This record gives sequence, structure tokens and C-alpha cells, in this order.
Amino acid sequence: MGRFDKVRANLRRAYVQRLAAAQAERELAAAEPEPEPVEPVRHLDHATTTSRDDAEVPHGLRVATAWSWRLLILIAAAAVLLWLISRLKTVLIPLSIALLLSALLAPVMGVLSRRVKLPPSLAAFVVLIMGLGAVAGVLTLVISEFVAGFPALAEKASIGVQQIQEWLTTGPLHLSGRQLDATFDAATTWLNDNRGSLTDSAVNTATATVEFLALMLLILFVTFFFMRDGKRIWHFVTGILPTPARDPIRRAGEAAWRTLVAYVRATVLVAFIDALGIGLLLFFLNVDFWFPLGTLVFLGAFVPIVGATVSGAVAVLVALVDEGPITALVVLIGVIAVQQLEGHVLQPLIMGRAVSVHPLAVIVAIATGVVLAGIIGALVAVPLVAVLNTGIRHLVQHRSEPPPDAVIVSSE
Repeated sequence: MGRFDKVRANLRRAYVQRLAAAQAERELAAAEPEPEPVEPVRHLDHATTTSRDDAEVPHGLRVATAWSWRLLILIAAAAVLLWLISRLKTVLIPLSIALLLSALLAPVMGVLSRRVKLPPSLAAFVVLIMGLGAVAGVLTLVISEFVAGFPALAEKASIGVQQIQEWLTTGPLHLSGRQLDATFDAATTWLNDNRGSLTDSAVNTATATVEFLALMLLILFVTFFFMRDGKRIWHFVTGILPTPARDPIRRAGEAAWRTLVAYVRATVLVAFIDALGIGLLLFFLNVDFWFPLGTLVFLGAFVPIVGATVSGAVAVLVALVDEGPITALVVLIGVIAVQQLEGHVLQPLIMGRAVSVHPLAVIVAIATGVVLAGIIGALVAVPLVAVLNTGIRHLVQHRSEPPPDAVIVSSE
């Protein structure tokens, strides 16, 4: 048999063996019984359900429950945070005020550091001395004018009280002298009964004065180091965070700091314009204490909405006692005009969209600040809300998306 015949015989033998194996497989498959049909698994109607019992609960109820326990956790966390703030307000209030002062004085320190080439410590010290000098000068002028004009104002106030007393007896109320005497006797009795508490209040006022001086020293100390080492302090604080969150938090903090600087600078400018307008109005109307009242308007403008209203009301009352109802009406019209100019022109134009906060958030922040820390809380509440608003928005807008390989894809 030749070579070619051997190859053909091997191929034929392999082909026959393959046919036999296939036939055996078909016979074996035909001999096995058919498997019973398996009931298809019913998929749960929502990806968050983990059992058949969960699938029986309506979808809306599951969503409401999920929202409820998450909201309860957030409320509990907020309550704990507010409790900590109330317990630590003695420390947090100086830190907040020092932060505001640092934002106010930071541009001046930047000029001294970059252009005059002063060392950071010397620049911060010079800026603090300049700020203290300006505050001391303004307080000296206010106190001296108040002391000089208070006797005349007290005399006019007594005359005004007599006029009100005459109006109560001869006016539409027709109160008798006996009723007025009973009212004044009741006021005198109250003063005599509460003399002890008033004396205690005076002692408490003295104690509060000592605490205020200590608070001012702490604020100055913290402000100095915030201006000198603010950036290094922020990098140290963010250095304890996990590495992926470190840089985003740092950038958000820098954006919030720029917002705080812009807010404080704009607030000072708006407050100066308000005080200048109302002060000039009081000066031309020949109202006593026009400079102290202008200063009060300037300070009150740092508390949005509430501060301008209270300081304007004080100016109207002083004008009423000093010059009469016609002048008080003119002052009231002027105060309302200045507040409208501030709310509709100055605030949108100077503040801008970068530090805009909704009026409802402003009211809630002021109320919370008053409850937690009184007047100082109302002063620092709105800028802190503006800072948090900018920081959170920066984190949301610049958050990094997860890489494609980190996304979990379902196998179904």
C-alpha cells in the first residue's frame, strides 16, 4: 500500500470514529429525562430592596422612610452642633470677631507687606495699632459730644414728658390727674422694690466690663496671628483631613476667605454711606448728637435689616425729643429713603452676586445668632452664612467625578 493510500485510510478511520462518538452522544441525550421547568425569579421592583418583604412595601413609603431617618440624623447632628456652639461661645465669639477683623484689615496688611516690604509680624502690628487708634479717636469724639450735650437733652426730655402728660389729660384720652399720679406712684414703687436687683445689675455690669476687656485682648491677640499666619494655620488645619479631601477643602476655604473679605469691605462701605447720609440730615436739621447717632447708624449697618431699623428708630426718637414731631417726621422719611437706597441700589451694586444671601437666610441667621450669643451673635451670623454658602457651592461645583473603573455596573 502506497503512502497516499495510508493517509486516506487514516482520515477515513478518524471520520468513522467521529461519527460513532456523535451518535453515542445523541443516544445518551435521548435516554436522559427532560428537566422540569424552573419558575423564573421575580425581580424586585426597586434596586434598594433586599428581600421579598421589602418589595411588598409600597415604593412611596420606602422613600418616605429613607428620607425620615436621614433627616432625623441631620437634625440630631445639628442639635449637637448648636449645643457645642452654645457651650463654646466664649471661645468661638472671639475667633469669629477676629476673623472678621482680619478680613477687614487684610488688604492694608497686604499693601504694607508687598509695597512697603515690611515683615509679616511688623505689618500686622502696625495695622492693629492703626485700627486701635482709629477706634479710640471715634469713641473719644462720641463720648465727649454725648457728655457735652446730655444735660440739654435731658432738660428737653423732661419738657417733652410734661407735654405728654398734659396731652394725656387734655387730649382725647381725658385721663385724670389721679390716674396719672397712680401710674407714677406705681413706677416709683417698682423702682424701690427692685433697687436691690438694679444694684446687682450694676455689679454684674462691672464684672461684664472686666470680661469685655479680657475679650478684647483675646480678639486682638487672635487677630494678630490670623493676619500673620492665617494661610499656614489653614494649611495645618486641612492637613489632618484625608488626602483626597485635602486640596478641595483648601480651595473652598480660600474662595470662602475671598468672599469674607469682599463682604466685610462692602459692608463697611455701605455702612459709611448710610451713616454719612443720616448724619448729614441730622446736622442740617440741627438735631443734637448728630455725630454719635451717625456712628450708631454705622455700627448698626453691620447687622443687616435689624441694625439699620434699630439705629434709625433711635435717631427718630432723639429728633422727636430735641426738635419736635415735624423734625422727627423728616428724619423718619430720610431714614426710610436711605434704607431703600441701601437695599435696592447699594447692596446689589457693591455686594454683587458673589456674596448674595437670600433674605430668609439672613433673618434665620440673625435670629439664631441672637439666641446663641446675643448682639455679637447677630453681628457675626450673616458673614459666617455667606462664607459657608460660598464654600459649599465651591465644593459642589468643583467636585471630581469618579473614574470609569470605579463605577459598579450591575451584571444583569
